[in-house]
Amino acid sequence: MPLHEEHRRKRGRNFALAGAILFLVVLFFLVTIVKMKGGMG
Repeated sequence: MPLHEEHRRKRGRNFALAGAILFLVVLFFLVTIVKMKGGMG
């Protein structure tokens, strides 16, 4: 069973990493929109 446990832990780490990357992408997207709107105004 140790192999199964390690696989589940690795999947959890990958999920956390994907979530962090997605958060950074969304944050960058929002900052870009705010800068564009602020610059135009």
